Amino acid sequence: MTRTSRNKESLGGRTFNAVNYSLLSIFALACLLPFVNIIASSFASTKEVVSKKFILFPTTFSLDAYTFIFSTPTIFRGLSVSIGTTFAGTAVSMILTALMAYGLSRKYLLGRGFINFIIVFSMLFSGGMIPTFLVVKAVGLIDSYWSLIIPGAISAFNLIIMRNFFQALPDSLEESAKIDGANDLRILWKIMLPLALPSIATLSLFYAVTYWNTYTSAILYLTDSLKWPLQVLLRQIVIVSSGMQGDTASVDVVPPAMTIKMAVIMVATAPMLAAYPFVQRHFTKGALLGAVKG
Repeated sequence: MTRTSRNKESLGGRTFNAVNYSLLSIFALACLLPFVNIIASSFASTKEVVSKKFILFPTTFSLDAYTFIFSTPTIFRGLSVSIGTTFAGTAVSMILTALMAYGLSRKYLLGRGFINFIIVFSMLFSGGMIPTFLVVKAVGLIDSYWSLIIPGAISAFNLIIMRNFFQALPDSLEESAKIDGANDLRILWKIMLPLALPSIATLSLFYAVTYWNTYTSAILYLTDSLKWPLQVLLRQIVIVSSGMQGDTASVDVVPPAMTIKMAVIMVATAPMLAAYPFVQRHFTKGALLGAVKG
């Protein structure tokens, strides 16, 4: 290859990279700007939010919106419910998902094909809201925190990802452990789960986000407003701040300004954004490993 052709390829490569980086930067900026606007608006004054359509930096810094949100003890109660539900639900879901995924990844399991078919079938078809409500009521979970955890304890999508991860591991690991006298639970705990840490971190984040954003289940299954999670209470604040008829008994705040809506978004998303950096390095690797066909 001549020097001229190498220079041309080098120039073409640089041009491609420049265009590629420019387009990706524009796309990233387009995704970031709305979030920056939400943060800035939540700290801006009422007059500024009403008069301006888009805010990147508030002219007048104000904490009135957050004062309104946290001026009632019901918010802290809802926050404690959401935190407890998220931690307990994630733990229960990961335990059940890991146990079931490991069992279904073993080729010698009787009925393995039929069970896998049922799992995939449940991803495409479900009973719906009313049958699910009747089941939850029949087992006595109405107005119980477990109604927010048990009905969706295992996600079929997450189960398939973890099952495929276990299937991708060499069978020799299990065979060697059994020769040394280890049973299935010991193999899962001592060998499989340590190797599956990237997948566990990724799926734990998926489950945690799902439990943290619990809204519909709480509305359907919790009749006592004292047990409502944070998302439901934040929705009540938005309704009250919009001047619509809401459950004012559960939100002891005066209808605030437009900034309250932006602050509500920040309060609802900030915990998950804070948790993401701790699992970010496992996120891509865990999702890709579980996506390999077993």
